[in-house]
Amino acid sequence: MSDVAAALASGEPGCVVLDCRSTASWNQGHIPGALHLPTALIPERAAELLDPSVPVVTYCWGPACNGATRAALALAELGYRVKEMIGGFEYWVREGFAYEAEQGTEHRDADPLTVPVTEACGC
Repeated sequence: MSDVAAALASGEPGCVVLDCRSTASWNQGHIPGALHLPTALIPERAAELLDPSVPVVTYCWGPACNGATRAALALAELGYRVKEMIGGFEYWVREGFAYEAEQGTEHRDADPLTVPVTEACGC
């Protein structure tokens, strides 16, 4: 998560972050700067939204959802360079990063069980 957040904050992330959830889920909240393309629409719409020369980072709801994995596979089959953001939107929010929702930008305090209490995790 933190590497994606740092890349987005830099203003020159070197990748596209792709939310592959439904429109209702996107409206509920999404990562600032992400593009929205539901997994089922990737084969027909990827070319109009994504530059094949730019790596794509996919995410879905969280660890219990395989949507980001399926989206990454669909994009890889189309020739895109892809990574999956493990933890998805759930852990983005749980780690205290801002997110956009219909009401505007929101932020929750980080869950101490998901982020290190110091700068480094020690692994």
